Amino acid sequence: MTTETVIKPVKEFVPRLGLLDATMIVAGSMIGSGIFIVAAEVTRSVGGAGWMLAMWLLAGLVTVIAAVSYGELAAMFPRAGGQYVYLREAYNPLVGFLYGWSFFAVIQTGTIAAVGVAFAKFTAYLIPAFGDTNVLLEAGFFRLSAAQLVSIFVIVLLTYINSRGVKDGAALQTFLTIVKLVSLFGLILCGFIWGAKVDVWNANWQNAWKLSSLALDGGQLSYTTLSGLGAFGAIAVAMKGTLFSSDSWHSITSIAGEVKRPQRNIGLSLVLGTLVVTVIYVLTNLMYLAVVPLKNIAFAPSDRVGVVAADYIFGSNGTIIMAIMVMISTFGCNNGLILSGARVYYIMAKDGLFFQKAARLNQNGVPGYSLWMQCLWASILCLTGEYNNLLALVIFGVLIFYILTILGIYRLRRLQPDLPRPYRALGYPFLPAVYVAIALALAVLLLFFETRYTLPGLGIIVAGIPIYYWLIRRPK
Repeated sequence: MTTETVIKPVKEFVPRLGLLDATMIVAGSMIGSGIFIVAAEVTRSVGGAGWMLAMWLLAGLVTVIAAVSYGELAAMFPRAGGQYVYLREAYNPLVGFLYGWSFFAVIQTGTIAAVGVAFAKFTAYLIPAFGDTNVLLEAGFFRLSAAQLVSIFVIVLLTYINSRGVKDGAALQTFLTIVKLVSLFGLILCGFIWGAKVDVWNANWQNAWKLSSLALDGGQLSYTTLSGLGAFGAIAVAMKGTLFSSDSWHSITSIAGEVKRPQRNIGLSLVLGTLVVTVIYVLTNLMYLAVVPLKNIAFAPSDRVGVVAADYIFGSNGTIIMAIMVMISTFGCNNGLILSGARVYYIMAKDGLFFQKAARLNQNGVPGYSLWMQCLWASILCLTGEYNNLLALVIFGVLIFYILTILGIYRLRRLQPDLPRPYRALGYPFLPAVYVAIALALAVLLLFFETRYTLPGLGIIVAGIPIYYWLIRRPK
């Protein structure tokens, strides 16, 4: 007679993550490929080294302000779901659903797809057969390249690792983020020690505060001075890049139910993680300015400023070193995104606003169905080849949801003043208001100057309204 062991799914999340794990999820989810690329567009948009650095400092400042503000919400609602839960509680289920709908449709899954393809593109530096040019199948409008397959493989692999339990996913995240941080600090030090040149630094700072757009005219830099609305538009385009290089900092709030002492550790990890990344981003851009002439920053091939800097520092081996760094960075970034994103759909399903199976935890205590649904949709976005355009569509929407979430702090203080608040937003009401003002100004500028992206992005959000009412009226 044999006895068969039946493994039952776990019904509740089990807190397994400490402060270090939480901080590494924050930092690791933020650092992807943006720091190696975005400086080019920022420099072309604002012209001077001073303005370029100011855009990174301002992005870091508002990100840290948002992080310390989110700490209050995280302490009030120390459970899975993060921003979806905050919006639902501060406003109503519809607002929460519109965020969750956009989150699944494009924001999180589109980011996972884009980061996966970035990993594949830099892998192609080492193994050219994995590149975009290696087309494996072409039929009409459909085109399948080796890079797309590599990106899907990475997404599937990381989903599998995270389906084995939050501890495995978090341990991988902590290891990769530490390697990533050490590598970036190493690159910065090597740049200042071996690659920095006084004449390059001085030349880059000659027109540091001349706000202008840059172009190449006969191989030489051409400056077009900006003023009025043109100046605001340039700042908006530059801030779009720097802010979203720092995005996903709130990932840890989505898995609050699996963090030990969440009332303390969530808020603390948000502050520590965003501060560390802000310092690294500013130091990296200072290193670029010390090593690479401004023209080569602004017009780096394919905007790969990190590759150009590595070439100046390490010579012919620089490309290989940078490819490995970006592979580690994007691999770790995607792990954090995959780990955190699935918890949002899990809570939505609990509320009856997502596929019902997504509301189940597997025997490892993680939302297995939710993870694999996210994996499937992100993989499909990889196959469409339109992931970068999809990301561009939601930039305006993401800002709107950030603004609504921060305003939710004021709303909850008024509507539920007696709700326990183990942590209160630092600098309230001034600092949260600063964030709202800056984010709102940027959203308005993007709506004016980037209409081709903001209006369709707003359309994706609005499309969730009929879906919400269909979901709440369907038979249970």
